[in-house]
Amino acid sequence: MEKFKGYIENILFRNEENGYTVMSVSGDEADMPCVGVFSYVGEGEYVEVEGEIVIHPTYGEQMKVEKYHILKPTNEEGIIRYLGSGAIKGIKMATATKIVDKFGNDTFDIIENEPERLAEIKGITKKKALDIAEQVSEKKDMRDAMMFMSDYGISMNLSVKIYEFYGNRIYEVLKNNPYRMAEDVDGVGFKTVDEIGLRSGIDPESEFRIKSGILYALSTSAADGNVYMTDDELIAKSREILRISNLDINRYLDDLVMEKKVVIIGKDDKRQIYAGEYYYVEDSIAYRLDRLNVNGYVNEEKVKEKIKLIEEAEGISLDIKQETAVIETIKNGVLIITGGPGTGKTTTIKTIIKFFETENKEILLAAPTGRAAKRMKETTGYEAQTIHRMLEMSGNPELSSNEFEKNESNPLEADLIIVDEMSMVDIFLMNSLLKAIPEQTRLVMVGDVNQLPSVGPGNVLKDIINSERFNVVKLDKIFRQENTGDIVLDAHKINKGEKVDLTKKSNDFLFIKENDSNRLKANVYRLLTEKLPGYVGCDVSEIQILTPAKKGVMGTVELNKYIQGKVNPKAYNKREIEHNEMIFREGDKVMQIKNDYQLEWKIKNRYGIEIDEGKGVFNGDIGIITKVNNLNQDSRYVEVLYDDNKYAVYSVKNLDELELAYAVTVHKSQGSEYPAVIMPMYTGPRLLMNKSLLYTAVTRAKKCVCMIGSPEAFYDMAGNDTRKERHSGLKDRILERIP
Repeated sequence: MEKFKGYIENILFRNEENGYTVMSVSGDEADMPCVGVFSYVGEGEYVEVEGEIVIHPTYGEQMKVEKYHILKPTNEEGIIRYLGSGAIKGIKMATATKIVDKFGNDTFDIIENEPERLAEIKGITKKKALDIAEQVSEKKDMRDAMMFMSDYGISMNLSVKIYEFYGNRIYEVLKNNPYRMAEDVDGVGFKTVDEIGLRSGIDPESEFRIKSGILYALSTSAADGNVYMTDDELIAKSREILRISNLDINRYLDDLVMEKKVVIIGKDDKRQIYAGEYYYVEDSIAYRLDRLNVNGYVNEEKVKEKIKLIEEAEGISLDIKQETAVIETIKNGVLIITGGPGTGKTTTIKTIIKFFETENKEILLAAPTGRAAKRMKETTGYEAQTIHRMLEMSGNPELSSNEFEKNESNPLEADLIIVDEMSMVDIFLMNSLLKAIPEQTRLVMVGDVNQLPSVGPGNVLKDIINSERFNVVKLDKIFRQENTGDIVLDAHKINKGEKVDLTKKSNDFLFIKENDSNRLKANVYRLLTEKLPGYVGCDVSEIQILTPAKKGVMGTVELNKYIQGKVNPKAYNKREIEHNEMIFREGDKVMQIKNDYQLEWKIKNRYGIEIDEGKGVFNGDIGIITKVNNLNQDSRYVEVLYDDNKYAVYSVKNLDELELAYAVTVHKSQGSEYPAVIMPMYTGPRLLMNKSLLYTAVTRAKKCVCMIGSPEAFYDMAGNDTRKERHSGLKDRILERIP
């Protein structure tokens, strides 16, 4: 075993998940390339490494590090290196030099014990001096905590999140009840804490382990869109998770009910077992919908006269169901308008807006995603925004992720609110929306019930319709058939179970036969880069590859790696960063995969000057990586440009919110519309390969959908009307409120 002391000159590579690092350590007489797992190190730090000297066939001599220690710098040069490395925000090399010139080898003692003395240096205020001292202390505490957590097998990324939540209380939590972390810290799951708990000697049948396992079982079901589980499902899942074959969960459920963490509805073997939050949210939605659903009298003849005037002015002609939708909006507090593509939903919405404008009413338009809101604005000609933006996300990081500035005490100011793409709205967003809508405000929900349900839990649109307690207008006439093209017509055929002719010549619904997976991938790439951009008149980045699943030969993981390597390959002038076995490179197309209410964004004009700022980037938002900073361990980040010139910066700790987006799942595409869609037709899990998913994919294309693969796979999907039904109780909660 060899030992070597020196300063970390440069971190060449780092895997943020497991800490594997390649770096150059500069000693008194030589430099030493070092490789190994380092829990927490940064450029400029003074380390002692211990390991074996090996000869790499490409890179030559290097040390394979087995042990290391972070030491305090022993001389003035070392202190300057550390302070000026970027590890401490606000200190650059020039400032670091001034500090050390003043205090010499006593610099760290001064920072730790008399930080106000840093203000003796020109350019450092008292406030900045205290901030420097706080950062130095936090770095030391965090480094110690991360090294402590590494002994429990906790990854670096997770260690950062855990430490940010608990601070120095983490030692007590890990030793006494690590299962708390599964409830407290976002991104920390039961499996992780269970491994920690069992490793630290906690009894496998301890009460808090079993309770945590039951709650985890309920959460896994919610990840599939369910809001509750049945007894049999929960027992089986809990036993599987906890690895206790004879587990009787009832006594633990009783305790969880007393703690209000679980709600049980029904009796005997027909019980609905909810994680408490999900039940109360569904019940709240039912209550608030009932409160809004006020019916009033209108003079229908006079309304029809006004509608005729609007039709003449706009050069349109409504059919009877569209006219009914306008009248019902005026008569009712709550209305659902549903229908497939080309059935006149947009024309109906525009007429409703025009009518309420003539009455001098305040109108708000919203949709679940930025792309859906943008599309709504383009089709109606009226300003639309995301539901999150309309509700004004709270800037207070202490509040939970589904709290907004607009709520019961600060409601929206509108006479009419129209929400499009309602099939995408889950129970949490629906509840937040309803909280902010005052009585006497009309709510119109527009959506296609045949599309896939929301990514989040619940079946909001379908349950509201199936309750039969609210007025529903179903538009089913296809308009403008001569101009509509085959996308709309074939989508309706898919939905009705009618056979689609894949051999016909079509301008916008294309099918290419290909059974070899390698040639299929190659053809997807050619369609993306050579054929479709000119055909539909758009940029490569605007064309979207859609696929049913993440895994598999034609899943998003494999397709993204393949397309990235072709469209945006590794290059000396493109910086990149690896995270979760994924490479993020400047120029990559990426997608936000969870709602982040606190992520800051800035809008820049064409000169790069910031002209606006805000918070919140949401599940499904797609952007382009414009910059990667991978030079310093403590300040690495990725900058992404989203629609409307919004720039968001991702530090390493929240990079798990991003995925490559050359190919995305059909679920993630909901609410979006693309000039062209490419969809590989390949075998996959039967639960995913169904009619609803195929219908949703086809209706995402505006000018052209191009399917490539096996016709048999297409017809199997089109003929598969089965999909995993969600356990959702909103219909039951509505019927309890409105018998």
